[in-house]
Amino acid sequence: MVDKSLWTQQIERDPQHSHRYIQRFKDLAAAGNDLHGEARLIDAMVGREARILDAGCGPGRVGGELARRGHTVVGVDVDPVLIAEAATQFPESTWRVVDLAELDLPAAGIAEPFDVIVAAGNVMAFLAPSTRRDVLANLAAHLAADGRLVVGFGAGRGYEVADFLADAAAAGLSIDLELGTWDLRPRTAGSDFLVAVLSRRP
Repeated sequence: MVDKSLWTQQIERDPQHSHRYIQRFKDLAAAGNDLHGEARLIDAMVGREARILDAGCGPGRVGGELARRGHTVVGVDVDPVLIAEAATQFPESTWRVVDLAELDLPAAGIAEPFDVIVAAGNVMAFLAPSTRRDVLANLAAHLAADGRLVVGFGAGRGYEVADFLADAAAAGLSIDLELGTWDLRPRTAGSDFLVAVLSRRP
C-alpha cells in the first residue's frame, strides 16, 4: 500500500469536494472563461493523432479537449467521481481510476506508450510527498522513447520547485524547458508557477 494522496485525504474529509470541483469548472466555462490553455500547449507539441496520457485528469478538462483535437487520450485519476464525470462528458476517450503511485497501464491492457504525458491542475502538489519520486518514475516508464512529460503546478502548495527538479532527476528525467505559465512566458526568479517539459534520459 502507498500513502494516500492529499486529494484522497481531502475527499475523505469532505465527500462533496469532488462535486464542487466539477461544478466550479462548469461555472467557469459558462461564464466564458478560457479553460484550454494547457491543451493548446500540448497540442502544439505533437503531431496529429498522438497518444496522450492525462495524468490526474480530473473531470477530463484537458484530455477531453485534446481528444476533440483528434488525439488518442487515456485519462487516469485517483478520484472515481471525477473519472465518472470525464467518462460521461468525453466518452470517446479511455478513463481509469488509478493512483499515480501505482500506475501500470500495461497490466490493465493499455500497453502502447505515450507521445506526451500531461499532469496539469497542480496534480503534483496533491501527491503524498512519500510517493513523488515513484509517481515521476511511473510516468517516465509510460513515455515513448522520444516522448515528453509536461508538468504544471503553483508555488506555495508544499512542493518546492527545487525538490521537484531533484525528484525528476532521481526518476531518470531531464528538464528540457522551464516556463512560468502555460502560455509560454519564461520562468523567472519571481514566477509563482512552473510548467516543466521533461524527457527520459538516454
